Amino acid sequence: MSNSPSKAPADRLSVAPDQATLAARTAGFERAIDDHDRALESRGIEIWVGNEPTFTLRESLDPEWTSAAVGDEKTSRARRLVCALATQAPGSVLLRCIGRKYPGESKARFSFGLFGRRDGRPVFNGPPDPWLTSARGAADLEQFHADLAAGLGERGFVCRSFRSGTERRIVFAMGKRDLSLVDDERLHRESIHAAQPAEDEQTLRDNLAGDGLFLLAIRDADEAGSAVIELPALPFPSLFCLVLEAIAEAGTRAALPALILCGFPPPVNAEVSFLTVTPDPGVVELNMPPYATVRDFLAANRVAYDAAASVGLSTYRLRYNGDIADSGGAGQITFGGPLPTTSPFLLVPKLLPRLVRYALYHPAISYLFAHDFVGAAGQSVRADERGADALAELRLALTLLEDAPNITPAVLWQSLAPCLTDPTGNAHRAEFNVEKLWNPADSTRGQLGLVELRALRMQDGPERAAALAALLRAVMAMLMSRDFSEDPPDHGPTLHDRHALPFFLEQDLDVVLRELTEAGFGLGEPLEAELRRDTFRHWASVEFEGVTLTVRRAIEFWPLVGDAALQQGTSRLVDSSCARLELCLETTSDPPGLAGWEMRVLNRRLPLREETRGESPVRVFGIRYRSFAPLRGLHPLLGDQTPITLVLSHPDHAAALEIAIHDWRPEGGGYDDLPTDHAEAAQRRRARCLIRRVERESLGPPTPVAPGALSEYSLDLRYPPPRERTRP
Repeated sequence: MSNSPSKAPADRLSVAPDQATLAARTAGFERAIDDHDRALESRGIEIWVGNEPTFTLRESLDPEWTSAAVGDEKTSRARRLVCALATQAPGSVLLRCIGRKYPGESKARFSFGLFGRRDGRPVFNGPPDPWLTSARGAADLEQFHADLAAGLGERGFVCRSFRSGTERRIVFAMGKRDLSLVDDERLHRESIHAAQPAEDEQTLRDNLAGDGLFLLAIRDADEAGSAVIELPALPFPSLFCLVLEAIAEAGTRAALPALILCGFPPPVNAEVSFLTVTPDPGVVELNMPPYATVRDFLAANRVAYDAAASVGLSTYRLRYNGDIADSGGAGQITFGGPLPTTSPFLLVPKLLPRLVRYALYHPAISYLFAHDFVGAAGQSVRADERGADALAELRLALTLLEDAPNITPAVLWQSLAPCLTDPTGNAHRAEFNVEKLWNPADSTRGQLGLVELRALRMQDGPERAAALAALLRAVMAMLMSRDFSEDPPDHGPTLHDRHALPFFLEQDLDVVLRELTEAGFGLGEPLEAELRRDTFRHWASVEFEGVTLTVRRAIEFWPLVGDAALQQGTSRLVDSSCARLELCLETTSDPPGLAGWEMRVLNRRLPLREETRGESPVRVFGIRYRSFAPLRGLHPLLGDQTPITLVLSHPDHAAALEIAIHDWRPEGGGYDDLPTDHAEAAQRRRARCLIRRVERESLGPPTPVAPGALSEYSLDLRYPPPRERTRP
């Protein structure tokens, strides 16, 4: 008898294989990635893929690393991160662009970025950002101002230089225009980096560009004594690169020791890339540029993950009790094409409707790789979690799209966008985010041909991210050439019951992988093994009298607390006190046999489901319970129900096995500090699982199960046992 996780996959973050094994594993994984890329290339399928990895300071409990979007330490780490990335991207330029401004926040968030050419040619050879150099000194801004105007003129721009307050400014335009008489109050506006800009970003973009004018502002110095130039919103990367060339040349002539480039973010296309480092609640987020192959995607993510680690940022958090959580910011993956108009979703307009149908048929896509905040109140709401009426409207929309002979990008977006939201209509919280697909009302950010998949937890390593990218990319490739018009199923209660258990999600993934293989897009064993790895869910494995009981964390769908209309910011209040576990009983005897085994939880008998894994019999069931009593949540009369006591017994054995599962330390009291590493976290998890032999005869009769507590796949322990009625 042992409580060691003997059948669980090794924790990659705590068990380091020898170098030869690691090298062989890496080579096999990369061959599988190359095979995947070739499978798509051989069929002429082009699907670009990017992602948004999020990193946290896992040892900190300060608000900026748990719930708040901004903070001084976060800004410092983000700065160090973009500098670490810059050392791996020679020829690129560091830009301190204006970030997003969210409701309720006093100013726009920071956005540090790296802009460069994909072919490796330098995009900027001028004075570096002061973060990247120790050089300091006086700057001749008069010469810089004059030389920059002259340099823009040499590149085909017509310019006019002037002063506005303490700043030197240049208004310029393409073609032959007389700017001598241009005198507009818009030329004297305050910096877009001001704490509270008078206009939103989109208005500022359109303000001058609509007249074909662009404005550069040169400020004397920042806090380090470096010159600062604020870039305009330019429509094409070619123009942006010309402006950068002129700035670099003028800055070099003026002998500027350092130069800060800020302002609007640059335009991008298939020839250039732009990576940004931005803040989000609890995390620093990298918005990676898209890549044509998963091989390039993997290489870029390896650089990004290593850079984050070098500045002390992590992909995960270790909770006090030893549980493993992801960074808290999720790990969305985005798909599109080299250009908005060559997006696979626009070239094959029926791809997105088929993908939505396919995900509704296969909940593994929505839940198996998901973060903790799933369900109707979560961050990646499935289209069938919005209610029966919404599902009916989605079915109709999909039917009309399937029958339509010619679907324009605008019609595709208008047909699906209202159906791909959360129950409050928030499109950013949908499993498939189509805000940047083809919104006719947003020509800047809304017409990029992109679809973002949000039901993904932050991947613990770049290989995991690449495996997920290959899986989803292969599904899309299959659906581009294969009709999938089955009516979306109505899972009903089983959606949050059967598919809350990892066992059934893994079975569903097996179906998806078989279909990909049959279609010629099989991923191969190394990628499939990476997709099946679920270390973070494993709690304990216990061997007893020829059987093994495995306990894993299952998925719980936490409800919203309070008025959803008042919780439209970056976070929402949910009741996370309900937890779910999966119990899986497997045989280790030969011949295999599970007949007669009984499982009780808090003395209630569980009707274990008879299932198979391959050709072996297994018994599976879920239990739900309240793991703590929240300060604000549902059911104030319901307290903490831990520890959860399981008893495994068989009539042929005199002894039974009792397993007490604690959510906190069994001896009571708090932990002194967070776990220092995965080994200590695993030790705390093991210590929370207490095992002892008891006499089977001492068990007594089972406690009746309350009405409403039992479903096909789980027992809800929050329902109290029925009381015995007393006669009057």
